[in-house]
Amino acid sequence: MDELLNKEPVKRAQDALQRFDKSLKVKVLEKTARTAKDASLALGCEVGAIVKSLLFRAENSFILCLVSGDKKCSLNKLKKITQKNDLCMASPDQVKTQTGYTIGGVSPVGLLNEIEIFMDNTLKRFEILYAAAGHPNCIFEINFKKLNEITSSKVLEITE
Repeated sequence: MDELLNKEPVKRAQDALQRFDKSLKVKVLEKTARTAKDASLALGCEVGAIVKSLLFRAENSFILCLVSGDKKCSLNKLKKITQKNDLCMASPDQVKTQTGYTIGGVSPVGLLNEIEIFMDNTLKRFEILYAAAGHPNCIFEINFKKLNEITSSKVLEITE
């Protein structure tokens, strides 16, 4: 399992974490964390403590939304915030091209391109959050404040 730490996307996430805070480390899970439910089962935590990284295409740009695992991102709220009506989920190819990660392992750090990031305010409920780190079996543990700082995200009400 430790060979996953040598995969380029995982190394990119780990490097971003290390540059921000030496205590943040990528952990390899024996079970997949491809979905929030899978991750919560593998980690033994509430689904809401899992950070879903969802990429949306807004006309000619992209927005990464960090959403609590037990919530659903609201397209209507995103449209109001961005004032863009042409807003939809990015395709798997766009996710890979824009973030450098494949769906199921999209990390909010170590992105290939600079992307505006919105963070769901309901994530504040949890002392510890878990986010993907470049592979469906790799995660990192972080608190709300540090996740907000490392991602330079805007904390907003973006869920239904």
